Amino acid sequence: MDFSEIILRWYQENKRDLPWRSTREPYKIWLSEVMLQQTRVAQGLPYYQKFVEEFPTVFDMAKAPEEQILKLWQGLGYYSRARNMHATAKMVVNELGGNFPTTHKELLKLKGVGDYTASAIASICFNEPAPVVDGNVYRVLARYFGIDIPINSTDGIKYFKGLAKKLMATTNVRDYNQGIMEFGAIQCAPKSPNCKLCPLQSSCVAFAENRITELPVKLKKTKVKHRYFNYMVFVDDAKKTALEKREGKGIWQHLYQFPLIEAEEPLNIQQIEDRLKLKGQLYKKVYLFNSENIVHKLSHQHIHTKFWIVAVTKIKENAVSFAKAKEFPVPVLIAQFMERFKF
Repeated sequence: MDFSEIILRWYQENKRDLPWRSTREPYKIWLSEVMLQQTRVAQGLPYYQKFVEEFPTVFDMAKAPEEQILKLWQGLGYYSRARNMHATAKMVVNELGGNFPTTHKELLKLKGVGDYTASAIASICFNEPAPVVDGNVYRVLARYFGIDIPINSTDGIKYFKGLAKKLMATTNVRDYNQGIMEFGAIQCAPKSPNCKLCPLQSSCVAFAENRITELPVKLKKTKVKHRYFNYMVFVDDAKKTALEKREGKGIWQHLYQFPLIEAEEPLNIQQIEDRLKLKGQLYKKVYLFNSENIVHKLSHQHIHTKFWIVAVTKIKENAVSFAKAKEFPVPVLIAQFMERFKF
């Protein structure tokens, strides 16, 4: 029995019962794949269910306002995925009559759809022999064949893609692609893989050479940038606050936030008061809500956050009630603050 046959048999015996596995509808497969990028199944599943309930078809998603999309996505992270997903839904409806492309090549033209997602949709929905290579697949192949080429290098990406194509079970592409991803998620997991009961154990190079923890190899990440966010939580006598929309190309684009003072280092209360005075802001009292910085870790930057409560008589611009503020799409650390502050 060769590699692909073992994967297919394992998948039939061990696959999880997930809602997107009972359909070949491109819209739902696309939706699940977008959500599961850089997200665990356990975390992504309730979001998938919410989106399918709210937007049963691509037409429903296309006509929804962006703020509704972002609010439903809140807490899932990497918000550019949600914005791209919304843009793609509009493209599929307005330019393609609601029909998703049926080939890997054409799927790549959709916004936010890369090689992996295009391969997944093409193979699962249309049985096209397009190999998927995600983090799970990289790990399985690197360990099984003992490959130490960095998976995030140009050479590594090309090499593993070629290897994945050679190994494909072309008679059952749909199940094979899902099978090897599932195998990596459950059997050949990142930590504590179940090597003892692995059907590939007898021919696995990493197991034979005791290199399980060494593979796959990754190039070192770029240096993490540290940013210091100071949110001004204005609170007036009518229990209103102020929210502003994040613009530009940075993180959390189009989400809402409290007025922000960003600095290159931590600020103390005197510095905050000085900044407010420079802006001509009248206030009754300022105090720090969280004594310790809340550190929000992203892949390439760490956001050190303080929430400053600024008591004022009346908010003049961007005023919203506490209850209304909770309806806006916001970064998860702001949503958590709202819960703690009892908005």
